[in-house]
Amino acid sequence: MASRPVLDHEPREGVRTFTPRWRNSPLTDERMATLLPARALPEGPLVPTEAFGRSGPVVLEIGSGHGAAAIAYALAHPEADVVAVDVHVPGVARMLAAAEEAGVANLWVHPGDVLPLLRARVEPATLAAVHLFFPDPWPKQRHAKRRFVQQHTLTLIASRLAPGGVLRIATDIDAYARHCREQLAAFGGFDVVEGERPAWRPDDGFEAKGLRHGRTVSELRCTLLP
Repeated sequence: MASRPVLDHEPREGVRTFTPRWRNSPLTDERMATLLPARALPEGPLVPTEAFGRSGPVVLEIGSGHGAAAIAYALAHPEADVVAVDVHVPGVARMLAAAEEAGVANLWVHPGDVLPLLRARVEPATLAAVHLFFPDPWPKQRHAKRRFVQQHTLTLIASRLAPGGVLRIATDIDAYARHCREQLAAFGGFDVVEGERPAWRPDDGFEAKGLRHGRTVSELRCTLLP
């Protein structure tokens, strides 16, 4: 008999969804010092007209890594402002360099944990979409509490999405896809459609690695219900 999913409606104290371990190289420090200021979010509440100088769709990518997907989306959707968030500073530095090379004007970068950003600085109904592509799967069942998709994170994301906003999730780990289906079904606030891979997303990084190892990529497009 299958065990019931653990439904954490409140965050567990001291439980992170990431492992904060890395070392910054001199190149990383240089890129962060020279490239981040022009793309950093201003302090305080996120007001799109003040932060971006215009009013348009705001898309948040959680765990953007080296930024390939965030940059691709920004290039394909010049009307949107993309906020890419990641705790891994060397990856953020690479994303900043790649964004400069690509000439992307509508990509903004926040190095840090997305949860405090969402709770304290993003107002309700601000975001047109949230992207969560190939998050750390924490594959062992005893570590399931560390997976990003939980009841409390879905509640938070749903509150920050505008009416009709979309949460996109992609993973190449079957256990994580199953976990997401269970959490989304228990939450019930989204219309979930599977199998729609966005054409703009490049297939490099974790996706390419997963496919090379014979894994299947699960795509979940979750539209906020009224």
